[in-house]
Amino acid sequence: MIEQRSMNRRTFIRMLAAGAGASYFSAGARGSASSQRSKPNIVVILPDDLGWADIGYHGSDIQTPNLDKLVTQSVRFERQYVMPTCTPTRVGLMTGRYPSRYGVLAPAYGKIFDDDTVTLAQALRNCGYRTAITGKWHMGSPPEYTPLKYGFDSSYGYFDGQIDPYTHYYKNGKPSWHRNDQFLDEEGHATDLITDEAVRIIESDHDKPFFLYVTYSVPHTPLDEPQEWTSKYEGRIKDASRRLFAASVTHMDHGIGRIVDALDRKGLQQNTLVVFISDNGGQQKWSSETEYKGRYADKPHTVLGNNKPLRGWKGELYEGGIRVPAMASWPGVLKPGTLNVPIHIVDWMPTLCGLVGYSPKANPKWDGRDVWPSVSKGTDRSEPPLFYWKTPNASAVRLGDWKLIVPKKGKGVELYDVTNDPYEEHDMAKQQPDRVKDLTKRLAKVSADDR
Repeated sequence: MIEQRSMNRRTFIRMLAAGAGASYFSAGARGSASSQRSKPNIVVILPDDLGWADIGYHGSDIQTPNLDKLVTQSVRFERQYVMPTCTPTRVGLMTGRYPSRYGVLAPAYGKIFDDDTVTLAQALRNCGYRTAITGKWHMGSPPEYTPLKYGFDSSYGYFDGQIDPYTHYYKNGKPSWHRNDQFLDEEGHATDLITDEAVRIIESDHDKPFFLYVTYSVPHTPLDEPQEWTSKYEGRIKDASRRLFAASVTHMDHGIGRIVDALDRKGLQQNTLVVFISDNGGQQKWSSETEYKGRYADKPHTVLGNNKPLRGWKGELYEGGIRVPAMASWPGVLKPGTLNVPIHIVDWMPTLCGLVGYSPKANPKWDGRDVWPSVSKGTDRSEPPLFYWKTPNASAVRLGDWKLIVPKKGKGVELYDVTNDPYEEHDMAKQQPDRVKDLTKRLAKVSADDR
């Protein structure tokens, strides 16, 4: 048996070559791995409003060659669940807790986290990581509640939920673009600037492992793309706004390719875990005559995302709103393939903390669980977890094959067997009253800890 305390990089590489890397990091040994130079860099990439069928490998009409290549080298998550809107998903990722624990049910501003909340960035920094965000924050408002206050060593991008891609101003005209939590004016398309910062960070000299959180503004509205990207869809996609949407995704895909290339140039791919997850399902449409100083009054976005064959849109608790494209790559450690085990966004905090050996000083009250055994081995022998969602309009739970949706008002509850009826075409609530009763009780119990 190899003594973990004395394990050096050469020994670790030999274990990887022997196929032991995944098992080494998927059990108790991960705790002692935190003291090793071999613990991975972590890059988490979140697009904004990318739908199920808005990515090439899902048969989309949108070109994503870099993501299509990356997924062949990754664990592809076919049942990755998130919250149906942006702030809630980001809060779940950063805390391992359902966002309703903080009273967050929808896009939110002001103070989000409790004073004693330890974010993912803080936990990783406590384990010796340098931490950086480039892109969208949307988990608090300046000047008090900004990235540097919550564990990031450097911050760049925008504070708010959406910005004009060129002016970088929020919809009400206020500034949002910043570096290290200080406002600045800068020229360029947001997609390029976010990517440039990610590449700069990767290509810097590193005396510590790094956590890089890359949060793109696209394909969230408003959309404005240069001809370099829109020309790819002329004559291929009929609707002008869908062409614009597609162009924004391909533009982002190019940026992700640059990030992966930067890791390769620096010789970091073998020791970097890259996680890609959309923050929620695609949005159906958008228009405004007044926001962004009226710049988009004559440019309504009438056709945007595509979640087919899943049902529903961003903001809804049907699968199209909460089940998204996702993957994780770590060459030599994660074996490429498809994982059908359901994973919730709140699972990533305990999973990444377990991976690097973070030990909370107090009970973190995580709702998520460490899913590294599933990610690294492709199986899950544990009892099915209860997943929970809450929005201003409805709540839902999933246990095993079944998902119960309870609207706040209006029509009655809905029950779907989302394994055998993934498109939610058959409401089984009337046929399964005992199951409805059981899941309703479980929903009441899990929601009791909400603010």
